Parts: sequence; C-alpha cells; structure tokens
Amino acid sequence: MKNSLIKSIWVIPPIVLFFLFSCASIQQKQVESGDAEFYLNRGYSYGEKGQYDQAISDFSKAIEIDPRSAEAYGMRSFAYMVKGQWDQAMFDCNKSLEINPRSASAHHCRGRVYMGKGQYEEAIRDITKALEINPKFALAYFNRGRSYYNIKEYDKSW
Repeated sequence: MKNSLIKSIWVIPPIVLFFLFSCASIQQKQVESGDAEFYLNRGYSYGEKGQYDQAISDFSKAIEIDPRSAEAYGMRSFAYMVKGQWDQAMFDCNKSLEINPRSASAHHCRGRVYMGKGQYEEAIRDITKALEINPKFALAYFNRGRSYYNIKEYDKSW
C-alpha cells in the first residue's frame, strides 16, 4: 500500500503542471488572438518605456485586427514621430483623420509631424484646427506657439 501511494504521488505533479501550462497557453491565445485593445494597451506600455519598435509592432497588430481604430493609427504615428520617421508618422495621422476627422489629437499630431518636417505654416493650420475642436487642449497652444516662433525672424540665440 505504501509503495503504491508513493508511485501515485509521483504521477500527480506532472499532471498538475500539464494542466496549469495548458490553461495558461489557452488563456494567452484567447487574450492575444483577436483583441485589438490588448495590442493597443501593450503598445502604449512599450511606448511609455521608450521601446518604440515594440510599440509600433503592437499598434500595427491592433490595426490589422481593427483597421478602423483611429487611436491605433494615432499612437503608431506618435511612435514613428519619436523615431524621426516623419513620412510614416504623416501617413498614420492622415489615416487617423480619415477615420475620425473631428479628432483634436489627430490634428495636433499631424501638426507635430509638420513641425518635425520644418513645415510650420501647415503645423499652425492643423494645430489651430485642433484648438477649434478642443479649446482646452493646452499642449496644442504650446506647440502652436513653437511653430509661430520658428517662422518668425527672431533672434534665436537666447
């Protein structure tokens, strides 16, 4: 009896481990399989850590799952912007605005891309549109001011 009990004890851990790993694997597949929100949130987390390539990958996956996600295009454009990839950032801003033309953040984002490209008049136009949509968008005031500053003939040495 004691011998069969010892043999039974050695059979239980592998069964339990198999069950736990199977459940974890199934749960992970369910979470990642078709949930655009999952990739959007994880991409945002990567971006917060400065891991922009991983963020772009996750935002791209969110877009693949939900091609009408203006937020995913907007977030991916920001990651491209930080990397200085202005053409990709502009494409994503335009896609975001195509999906949601009344998005203040998308207009502001495109204005920031124009700033990065040195096209300050276009930046002012887009950022002003963002402020018309949302007059409480404080960062837009700041960036519009920066754009005005860059097109003026001020002494920028100070």
